[in-house]
Amino acid sequence: MVGITIENVVVDIPIYGTGSRSLRNSILSAATGGAIKVSDGHKLSVRALDGLTLSLKQGDRLGLVGHNGAGKSTLLRVMAGIYEPMGGHVRIEGRIAPIFDLGFGMEPHSNGWDNMLLRGISLGLSLNQIRERMDEIAAVSELGEFLDMPLRTYSSGMAARLAFAISTSITADILLIDEGIGAGDAAFLEKARQRTDKLIQNAGILVFASHSDALVQQWCKQALWLEHGKPRMLGEVGEVLDAYRTAIASGA
Repeated sequence: MVGITIENVVVDIPIYGTGSRSLRNSILSAATGGAIKVSDGHKLSVRALDGLTLSLKQGDRLGLVGHNGAGKSTLLRVMAGIYEPMGGHVRIEGRIAPIFDLGFGMEPHSNGWDNMLLRGISLGLSLNQIRERMDEIAAVSELGEFLDMPLRTYSSGMAARLAFAISTSITADILLIDEGIGAGDAAFLEKARQRTDKLIQNAGILVFASHSDALVQQWCKQALWLEHGKPRMLGEVGEVLDAYRTAIASGA
């Protein structure tokens, strides 16, 4: 049984270090994401998701669209169990492979091999399961002798490639992808695209956050348009994308 059930979920993200009135006003004026909430005159938080309800089942392919800060990445993190909602309920049935937050479960002072173990454990694999995958992960990452070196010596692209290789070594019931994973150069990105295509074909459920209409249409059957943490439209992918782009063009 594979499924995602989200009922009236609310997520507030606190903003720290905003004690002065001028800084608070700057944040309020610059905010483009969820609603800014003020309590006690000085504590700030962003309501990243506001009463969201959603149900997904085997075979669903859902694209998340919306402006930066609309709640797409927050929703992925809720599904992955990284964010705990302040209100509402989340029920996940099936093994999850999150392909985002590529620094999650990684230790900068440990080498590449040890980070395979650390990130693999954080993704729910046993030590034996990780060890069985290590040669494959090494080959996909294309990092060679760098795997013997501490992660802190890697470029950001190299670290992303290692984390991507680990995450995509899992056979997942539920695949959660953020387009902006930044996994390296053009040649590796094409290899990553092919590997991701295979994972999507085998996954029971896909949830994909993206600004690319082409990728959303390629990989998804439905789309959810989020705006300020709330669902504005859920439906067939072409209809939602048309409505979203029309709203952008008209400034609505």
